[in-house]
Amino acid sequence: MDTRYQPDVALEKRLSGKLLDVLIRFVLVLILGALCYRIFAPFLTLMVWAVILAVTLYPGQRMLAARLGGRNGLASTLLVLLGVVLIAVPTTVLMLSLGDSVQGLIEGARDNTLQVPAPSPRLADVPVVGQKLHGMWTQAHDDLPAFVQTLQPKIGELSRQALGMVASMGGAALAFMAAFIIAGVIMVFGESGARASVDIFSRIAGIERGEAFARLSTATIRAVALGVVGVAAIQAILIGLLMMLAGIPFAGGVAMIQLVLGIAQIPALLVTLPAIAYIWTAGDHAVGPAIAYTVLLLIAGVVDNVLKPLMLGRGVDAPMPVVLLGALGGLASSGILGMFVGAVLLTLGYQIFMAWVAANPDAALMTTPARSAD
Repeated sequence: MDTRYQPDVALEKRLSGKLLDVLIRFVLVLILGALCYRIFAPFLTLMVWAVILAVTLYPGQRMLAARLGGRNGLASTLLVLLGVVLIAVPTTVLMLSLGDSVQGLIEGARDNTLQVPAPSPRLADVPVVGQKLHGMWTQAHDDLPAFVQTLQPKIGELSRQALGMVASMGGAALAFMAAFIIAGVIMVFGESGARASVDIFSRIAGIERGEAFARLSTATIRAVALGVVGVAAIQAILIGLLMMLAGIPFAGGVAMIQLVLGIAQIPALLVTLPAIAYIWTAGDHAVGPAIAYTVLLLIAGVVDNVLKPLMLGRGVDAPMPVVLLGALGGLASSGILGMFVGAVLLTLGYQIFMAWVAANPDAALMTTPARSAD
């Protein structure tokens, strides 16, 4: 009998039992994670927005709490109320304007009364393109009722889609207000949340880099929230309110278009220049008000060039183009929330890559002889 190899049956049983225990625990953890995600999924977007708002507004909350004698709850409440008023009032006005515009279009198309106003005679006096634009505008004024009449079978479907779009935008605005309130609750426990985030990053990236990565992620979120979304929202609200005051139609819809263009880093002059042209060609303003609205719209169209360098990339240990590219890439792939995720991931990846470059062992070997020669 060959006695050179005798398997240890007891050891094999112990190893197989431990492996089976590990597999069972792994499967149970996966099942638990899937169940937790399924339960939390309806609130995921709301909570992500709340965390983003809390991280962005937390420095302001700490300053306000210091002035109120350390009362974090009162400071968070006042900050949330101020934010809701500053955001809710202009947004509600623009949303009502958009709803009225859509309702007017639907009623005009249904009743076959929709018409393009006649162009101003002053449009024909514009050099180079005035005559051509006046002719095209006149043609649209004359032929639009007939064109609308051909769309009568589809008016019902189009009206339902338009009203559904307005309703979804209103629901998104209400969800954003709810996220603002939840952010206020999170800011009350901001210190414990900051420690928890450092612990999580330390567990993932190690003790040495955990705190630095947590600080970098926080700074990147604030830079994107203030420098990209914040600037775009401020500019869109300014342009929308100015257009409403100037009597330009569809001001609410134009403000929403400007918000998307601002997030995508497309110049606002694409919106403000046609609005200025409308004031001078189709509007009934006197020369003084027309000049005032023109100046204000021009200023609103370039205000992002002043705000963006001040707010984008502040406190971020990475070049501003890296943050901006991450935000735009995330926007293209996953929407507005993807802006924050993309900016944070690209900034962290940049930091890890540059740390790897700085830790080049060949560079250390080249500097060693020089030090010994000294």
